[in-house]
Amino acid sequence: MKTVRLVLAGLITLAAVSTAVHLTADDRDRGNRLRTSLIGFNEVPVVSTDAKGRFKAKISDDEQSIDYELSFDGLQGIVAQSHIHVAQKDVNGAIVLWLCQGTNRAPASVAALTPECPQGGTVSGMLTAANVVEPAPTPTAPTPPQQIRTGELDEVIAAIRAGKAYVNVHTDLSPGGEIRGQLDVDDDHSGHKGK
Repeated sequence: MKTVRLVLAGLITLAAVSTAVHLTADDRDRGNRLRTSLIGFNEVPVVSTDAKGRFKAKISDDEQSIDYELSFDGLQGIVAQSHIHVAQKDVNGAIVLWLCQGTNRAPASVAALTPECPQGGTVSGMLTAANVVEPAPTPTAPTPPQQIRTGELDEVIAAIRAGKAYVNVHTDLSPGGEIRGQLDVDDDHSGHKGK
């Protein structure tokens, strides 16, 4: 009887440890997955368009890269470019990562790393510190206004995790962006509502 209790106690302990390890891996994975839906009403100012988009991404466990997939269709204008910007909801912010380039070309520093935008469909890639750009300095703003500098992927990831970054797709008819979605961490892998 004592042996049965010891074996049972050992199995319960093993199951508890296994569950804890599994939950830890799932929790880490959940914190690294990003999703959003892009629509015109999320733009600032609002854009009336039937276009829609979806963005999903995964931050690597070491936070040295972000694998992404952006899909969109129904745009009224010709695709100019797509980016990740740093800003809270309902505010426009600086471009920090180029997702694709169309009629507007990416800066020389990231042009070779930036895929071409389709007029509709899907574009994917991997973003690293080499993809992070900062706005060009001006006489009135010699330092980037949001203080994220070239190569600071860790700062971009911190903004994303804080819910302070968005994805949008710009067109010739809507140069400020035709569709937009606020990025957030996908905590449940399902039933995600776009913002």
